[in-house]
Amino acid sequence: MKKLIEASYLTAENASDYRTILRYFYLQHERMRDFISPEEVLGYMRSLPHYEQYEEEALLVQLAQLVKWKNLNARQDMTNAKTIEEYKKKRFRYQPTPYTIEIERMVETLERKSGESFGGSLEKSQFDRLLEAVNRLESELKDGLVKSSETYMLLWEDLLQYFRTIRTSTADYIAYINSEQTDQRMQSEAFLVYKNQFTTYLRDFIVSLQKTSFQISDQLERMGQGEVSPFFDKLAEYRRQIPRLEEIGEETVLEWYQEFHDFWRVMRSWFIGGESQSSELEMLQLQTNEMIRRITRSVQRMSERHHSFHSRKKDYLHLAKLFSESASLEDAHKLSAVVFGSMTIRHLKIEEDSTENMHADIWEEEPVVLTVKPRIREYKDKTKPGAMVSNEGKKKALFEEHLAEMAEEREVVRELFTEETLMLSEMGEVRPFVRKLILSWIGKGLTSKDGVIKTDYGFTLKVTVDRERTTLLRSEDGIMKMPDVMFEMKGGTGLGNKNERGV
Repeated sequence: MKKLIEASYLTAENASDYRTILRYFYLQHERMRDFISPEEVLGYMRSLPHYEQYEEEALLVQLAQLVKWKNLNARQDMTNAKTIEEYKKKRFRYQPTPYTIEIERMVETLERKSGESFGGSLEKSQFDRLLEAVNRLESELKDGLVKSSETYMLLWEDLLQYFRTIRTSTADYIAYINSEQTDQRMQSEAFLVYKNQFTTYLRDFIVSLQKTSFQISDQLERMGQGEVSPFFDKLAEYRRQIPRLEEIGEETVLEWYQEFHDFWRVMRSWFIGGESQSSELEMLQLQTNEMIRRITRSVQRMSERHHSFHSRKKDYLHLAKLFSESASLEDAHKLSAVVFGSMTIRHLKIEEDSTENMHADIWEEEPVVLTVKPRIREYKDKTKPGAMVSNEGKKKALFEEHLAEMAEEREVVRELFTEETLMLSEMGEVRPFVRKLILSWIGKGLTSKDGVIKTDYGFTLKVTVDRERTTLLRSEDGIMKMPDVMFEMKGGTGLGNKNERGV
């Protein structure tokens, strides 16, 4: 949680000066030269076109600032002091700190990245190398780990390198494929040139993945944390053998073991998965297959778009030939129905909310007459001043008509329930709205736990369906074969009040 003061030089006011100085220290460190004198740094700076007039005083000030930021360590140089004045000047040599080296290494890696797109690749060879390393580890565990600890540390570093390469390379490549820039390029015609190359690359990776990844998963599943603990003991033994001035405490050793176990757990989880989640290996296979499907869909869309601009002359000639070869007019009609669809469909449009009757059918309503307007610029709708028209009389007439319909429906339903029990098989021919009403009661009864429903007419019914016995429900517009149903009146006074209108 502490502030990373070592990275301050990247965003300071004179960041270009500080970065140039530390880049020189980093390059010398890579050449195994650690302690650099200010005169050498000054000569390097003045060799650059931008720093030809660079002053020594400015360099010393900036070196002192980098020491404060813990980017450099200063050590007094007393070997070349020839006079008392030179000794009093406290000449220093500077060494970059480990933090600075890692930061510059990271910055150098970022500078090599091309643009803002991801890199990565789907390396088949890394799975083969990882499988070989896992097989070597299993063989050494069976032999009892009789070799030197240095040998096992090299094996551990191979496991680390191969697995990290697999993780980072595949994740970066999938992110590259799923990026917005790649998606836009897939929509262009130029992508057709790379289609086969992409699909072959992905398909070969999947084939290699299926060959080696399952073998790695089987090996790792057999080697749990307990089986590889002796191997971790060898790794800790190797680290203890490295000479260090400070004493290695028990806490440091526990941190080593925690590091080993964490990596092994992550690698097993990546290949095998856990109880609550699938493995990253399965996700990698799914994503690779999805990439192939995306490429195929993109190519298909481009092909369809390309063919849509072609002339349909050949298609029409072929279609005309099929019609001319028809044996009869009836066959020509059948072919026309397949090619063009039905020619006798009537399209009806009605106004919404034209009736309050929920049992009314659409063909019983009056259709709307649509006026077709010409599609020319000169046409304009004729407008004339209008007046506010009162529709109170129409509203009252419609309201009275609705009340009459409801009263008629209630009377029909009252005639049905002359007794407390009504059997569907004992009913004669009914009106269409009664059939719809009965079917709605049956539907509500089937969804109710005890089969008891509350009707819109104020009374309660118990619906019992006899699935062993069938009957015919006859109506004016058809006959329906269905199981027999018994409706039993349970309560309510909705049908007993003859003055009730149901509004």
